[in-house]
Amino acid sequence: MQKLYKIHMGKAECAVDLGDGSERGEYVNQDYILNKLGRPHRSISLMYCYYPLDEQFPQRISEAMKDKKVSFQWDYPYDDYFTYKGGTGGNLDDEPFNYMRDIRKHGQDVTLTLTVDPRITDEMLAQIGEDLKTFGRVFLRINHEATGNWFSFNKRATYQEVADFYCKASKIIKQHAPNVQTILCIGGIENPKKKEIEKEKEFSQAVRETDIWSVDKYMALHWGFPYDIAETGGNSHSRSSVKDTYELTKASFERFKFINNGISKPMVMSEFNADGDVTGAYEQAEMVEMFCNMLKTESNKFLDGFTFYQFRDRGRLGLEIQDPNNADVGIEQPVMKTYKNIIHDEYFMPSINTGEEISLPVTLRWGSSEDAEGIAIPVYFEKNPHFCELFFDDDSNLMIEINSRWFYKSPQTKFIDLMPAFFENPLESSANMTIKIFAPPSTGENDISKEDGFFNYYYTLEKLPKIRILTAPVETSRDRKDL
Repeated sequence: MQKLYKIHMGKAECAVDLGDGSERGEYVNQDYILNKLGRPHRSISLMYCYYPLDEQFPQRISEAMKDKKVSFQWDYPYDDYFTYKGGTGGNLDDEPFNYMRDIRKHGQDVTLTLTVDPRITDEMLAQIGEDLKTFGRVFLRINHEATGNWFSFNKRATYQEVADFYCKASKIIKQHAPNVQTILCIGGIENPKKKEIEKEKEFSQAVRETDIWSVDKYMALHWGFPYDIAETGGNSHSRSSVKDTYELTKASFERFKFINNGISKPMVMSEFNADGDVTGAYEQAEMVEMFCNMLKTESNKFLDGFTFYQFRDRGRLGLEIQDPNNADVGIEQPVMKTYKNIIHDEYFMPSINTGEEISLPVTLRWGSSEDAEGIAIPVYFEKNPHFCELFFDDDSNLMIEINSRWFYKSPQTKFIDLMPAFFENPLESSANMTIKIFAPPSTGENDISKEDGFFNYYYTLEKLPKIRILTAPVETSRDRKDL
């Protein structure tokens, strides 16, 4: 009889999240990303705007005003993100909810960045909470980069009003969706000679009331894209050193902690990268690697996680560049290989701990990508396999890991080929391994009628898949010269 063990997936030393879609690129489905990178992320970041009082809404503003001549990305009446189709009178079968379901089915949490008109009503805020309450742990980043001057919400309200709106929105939304954790993203320490964060007086209360602190840091950025080209001596781009970026991020955490009476909260970088428009493709990869190496050697851990911005980009801020001939095609950049190595480093991978031996049926709990209960199936390999396959006869929705490679099984799928786990990392001798299985929500949503449904999803696994392993071809040649 096949032995089974209970396992628990927990936090990484430093989590990695990934941006997927923004003003600079379209959403890429999670099947493609998983197969490209080989493992899920803690969270996938989506970027949307909500300006329901504007006459053009819910059209994307660059499409509604396509004849308007602009010289900067944010010169429209409201922010040029995809528009949030929820809210009062909204449609939960539209964006971003269809993407949120895709993300959660694949064993990841959602980070929703939402730029919001500070003039919307309390009832509108309450409806956002109603929209989000079935999606388990959601990281909600409201009006990010709030100490800047480029987004529409900063043009419609004072910094104090923006800060007060953040506190109000957080409270109202979480009253309806206790599963939501709010992220305050502000400038932090921008100058090493200054002790205070940007707009500290206005945002101190928000620092104390938020769940998570955040800064966006680009070691290089061409903010003039796509309206000009970064050239030497130009004024629409910048570049900093890796060390300076790291130290400013760390100093921001320390100042947030000071404002919060010496009490720590989780700190993340909600957008992080070096823009290849400025550095070129090779130094972009080098800078990202250097920064992550500094995190690994940090004696006083301060960063809970970072979001790489982003998977596919029309410019040079992506692991892939969008093919100008076909938006559905990505052109891999050198930073892809670097990033893949980083996220497969133990420091950036979730912990998985093995518990007691168990038997079927077993109920698996999915709390979040940092709190999930699964099973491990021991498997012995005489040598590197030629075939390693799983066959299912149920409608389970599963995330499966073997040999550091993750696979997704949808409810409709009956067969999973695990051989890609051995193409890049073949066995050199016999090995005892485990197939690890977790069960995230099959629809991407939790059943909140359950007692703890805001926070947990449960699935009872009645039977195991049939495992087929062959360590030689089905038919072997008598004389290998005739291959």
